Amino acid sequence: MIESILLWLFALLTAPLFAGIVFKVKAFFGGRKGSPVLINYYTLIKLFKKGSVYSTSTTFIFKLGPMVSLGASATSLLFLPIAGHFPVFSFNGDVIFILYLMGLARFFTIAAAMDTASPFEGMGAAREAYFPIICEASMFMILILFYRLTGDLSFAAYFSGGQPFGLWQIAGSPILFVVIAFFIILLTENSRVPVDDPATHLELTMIHEVMVLDHSGPDFSFIEMGAFLKMFFYASIVARLIFPFELGNPALNLALFSFGVLIVYMAVGVVESILARYRMDRVPKFVLTSFALAFFATVITLEFLK
Repeated sequence: MIESILLWLFALLTAPLFAGIVFKVKAFFGGRKGSPVLINYYTLIKLFKKGSVYSTSTTFIFKLGPMVSLGASATSLLFLPIAGHFPVFSFNGDVIFILYLMGLARFFTIAAAMDTASPFEGMGAAREAYFPIICEASMFMILILFYRLTGDLSFAAYFSGGQPFGLWQIAGSPILFVVIAFFIILLTENSRVPVDDPATHLELTMIHEVMVLDHSGPDFSFIEMGAFLKMFFYASIVARLIFPFELGNPALNLALFSFGVLIVYMAVGVVESILARYRMDRVPKFVLTSFALAFFATVITLEFLK
């Protein structure tokens, strides 16, 4: 239990660091030095030192949104096997619980955006409510596949110990489809290119960023930290699937896990460097690709197991 808590704290402390890798990769492709890797820590500290400004049109929902978003992201990591170690909490069905918990966080984020009575934030909230629906369908399709392979509905049964390697042994190459599907879900859920551009300042084209325009100070730091943890959650899943090995030593396992997460964040940076943001009408087709990949992986695997 102590090791699980320490690994959870490791995730909380390093999530902003890994997110800074994306800036470095983008700066490399742009021929720039770029901001320091620790930039996100500086930003969080700066926001905590500031005060929050609230519009007269907002209610307690506006203040509750950032706290629920951060709390849900931190709680989800309690159920995720980090570096292959057994999570802090685990029970059969915790996958469903986490999916609903993330849905709750999204609901409060959208409600906080709508609470401002801003038409721009309303547009972002509508897009935030639409695109992740397709991701949820993809997640449930992957869940069906993992359930048929393991007979469990828990993250510990999928990603702890040598379980990821067992998934590759049973299902084979269709797991590659799952990896790509998870990566598309990561880009979509975290509003990254080509779904959204976190560096843009044009309200008409933004999704996540336009939803948090009115947040400031500690409230905005909660949103930023929640976003870092959420991205770390999905990156950890992809990392465990692409590096499913166990090295027999906790320190080596943590190093391999960290290297895998680093590769995933670098891949995000590469995607943001070589691709442009899609037009809004093309985004659903891109997100639907994850569902198609998950669907074919499930069908192929189940047919093979018959």
